[in-house]
Amino acid sequence: MNTTLGLSLAILFLMGVPIAVSIGLASVIGIEAQGRLPLLLVAQRMFTGIDSFPLMAIPLFILAGNLMSAGGISHRLVELAKSIVGGIQGGLACTCVLTCMLFASVSGSSVATTFAIGAILIPAMVRHNYPKPLAASIQASSAELGVLIPPSIPLILYGVATDTSIGKLFVAGLGPGFVVAGALMALVLVICRRRGIGKDDGRDRASLRVALVSAIPALLVPVVILGGIYSGIFTPTEASAAAVAAALIVGMGLYRELKLSDLPDILKKTVISTSAIMIIISAAALFSFLIARSGLPNEIAAWFREVFESRIAFLLAINLLLLIVGMFIETSAAILVLAPILTPIAIAYGVDPVHFGLIIVVNLALGMITPPLGVNLFAACAVAELPVEKIIPQLIWFVLTVFAALLVITYVPAITLAPVNLIFGG
Repeated sequence: MNTTLGLSLAILFLMGVPIAVSIGLASVIGIEAQGRLPLLLVAQRMFTGIDSFPLMAIPLFILAGNLMSAGGISHRLVELAKSIVGGIQGGLACTCVLTCMLFASVSGSSVATTFAIGAILIPAMVRHNYPKPLAASIQASSAELGVLIPPSIPLILYGVATDTSIGKLFVAGLGPGFVVAGALMALVLVICRRRGIGKDDGRDRASLRVALVSAIPALLVPVVILGGIYSGIFTPTEASAAAVAAALIVGMGLYRELKLSDLPDILKKTVISTSAIMIIISAAALFSFLIARSGLPNEIAAWFREVFESRIAFLLAINLLLLIVGMFIETSAAILVLAPILTPIAIAYGVDPVHFGLIIVVNLALGMITPPLGVNLFAACAVAELPVEKIIPQLIWFVLTVFAALLVITYVPAITLAPVNLIFGG
């Protein structure tokens, strides 16, 4: 069955069949090839795959992010970030990184972050004489913080797929998020200094006091969400509902930029995004069941133990594998298919499952800014109105920087686990 599943999936991908359909069809072909399993299993496993309480957080976090974009919250976060770091040369580029980190603390989605923040900051950087390809590259790479800084939809999926505490994963995401953000800020400052870009970034910048007062309601949204999760007041799923309520209150009641007439379009966007993710999840659940039933995870584990004797070599191999996978397979599908296979192997090598979850997510986040499937890359190109080939030369340095940060995160587990041990005990 393993050969049939793998070959079918590869052929369907090469044919350009949508990812969810490819995974589902490959599973059906595998079942038919074996001949001993009923097709009723398809419906049962696909339904079971999405019949999960933690997965309810996904549509609600997507809705919260859309409400924030329409309710003026993202604009105020931009102004706050600009008031903090915008006064130095290259400060506007740093503002992009910092704002993406702030926005990610509610949206949980890198694509939502790209559109919400990119629509504001890419034109702003171009007005300040940043080359448009560079501005788009900064936005695309910064937006991947949306899947690292909690709440994160990929971390929720990893938690569900491997039965790992989502609360611990959210706490663990803080360290890697700060490492990647710091690395990107350092890179853009060096680029701006060497090219003489961003010398007037302090122009039109509000004072920190004014920007902070205006952004206080916006900042209360992530405070409520993350504070509630870390204090144990509510679960990550309940936090997603709180995020929607907070975004509505701030956008409608305090900023008054969100109107009732905006809600139908916002709900439509949310339903479309949620449907795409849920179809992938249900198809991947069926595929993962068949893979587990075939005994492939045990075979892969035995092969890894035979080839890679040390944990260092194993983690390097995993990083290279996931880097390639992330370039060709959508993040949600990659997590749901590979995490149940690779996590037990990582545990056998002495790698903490929470730490391994962040390694997987940071790796796949890199795939979001690399062709041919870089969703952040294409989103930034759409906002900047540029063809992809114009951005690639600028993007190479950002990819290398994030990969360097990934290696640090991989081999210094304290970055990931220290906050977890501090809050949950270890």
